[in-house]
Order: sequence, then structure tokens, then C-alpha cells
Amino acid sequence: MDIIKSIEHEQLKSKVPMLNVGDTVKVHVRVKEGNRERIQVFEGIIIKKQGGGLNETFTVRRISYGVGVEKTFLLHSPTIEKIEVVRVGKARRAKLFYLRDRVGKAAKTKEKVGARLETKMVNVKEDVLEVPETPAEEVEEAVAPEEAPAVETAEPVVEETVDTVKEEPVEEVKDTENKE
Repeated sequence: MDIIKSIEHEQLKSKVPMLNVGDTVKVHVRVKEGNRERIQVFEGIIIKKQGGGLNETFTVRRISYGVGVEKTFLLHSPTIEKIEVVRVGKARRAKLFYLRDRVGKAAKTKEKVGARLETKMVNVKEDVLEVPETPAEEVEEAVAPEEAPAVETAEPVVEETVDTVKEEPVEEVKDTENKE
């Protein structure tokens, strides 16, 4: 694996919730104030998702005291404690920027009919079994040419199976009538 990919793989969260544009979510964020740390909840509608892998982000919008507030969160950020899906929204677009111009009930998305409110977790990080590569110098030190036992290198025996068809002798039929 590439060095950059392996470092990014370590930073990924193992399980993340299934998020879609239009969903109403509660994002629990760790906020550090001085030497104290607390968790602050930001609830709103996901208006866009972008990126992939470690750089995947989603933007949440809410109306706070009559003013629209948008925050963009990194999905795999260590400051995000958890993400709860409150409502499954129905969206027919990838980006819901038109909600910025709307006020009140019009600034919400319709709820999907029959959608279950289960937090579906997606496995992002598979356990990668890596074989540690040993440099050539260590291999030479481990097996010195003087101490190495003689190993016979036999060529592999390949058995060939040939289907033989038993041919029966065909008797020749002589044309005696046409002989002139």
C-alpha cells in the first residue's frame, strides 16, 4: 500500500452513519474552551455532501434566531463525537442550496414516507492485513551463504492427461456392382 494511503487509512473512523442530502441530523461536536471540554449539539438539514475518503465533508444548515447558519464538518474528524439521524428527508438533488432563500416551513425538506429511523452504520475501514516487508540487507544477514543448507530445486512434475479415443478399424466396403 502507498505510504499516504496507509496513513489516511489509520485516520479513518471504522464506522460512520449513512448520511444523505436532505436528512435532518444532530451532530455532537467536542468544543474545547480553555482547559475544559464539552459536547455541543448542532441540529440541521444536510444541504450538501462532497469529497471522499478522509476528506469527505457534509454541510449542515439550520435557522438560529432568524439567521441561517451553515457549518461544514469533516466526516472522519476526531472532534465529531457522534452523528444522529433525526429525520430522513426526501431530496431529488445532490445540493440543496435553494433552501437558503426559503424561510419557515418552506426551508425544510419533506419526510420520506415509510423511512425507518434506524442509524445505519457503514463499515468504511476494513482490516488490512499487511505483511511487513523486510529489507534485502536483513534477509542476507538472516541467511548467510556459508550457513545456508543445500536445497535441491526440483522442477515441478506436471502430469499430462491425454484423452485417448479408441478407434475401431473401419471395414472397407467394396463396390462390386460398379466395377466394369
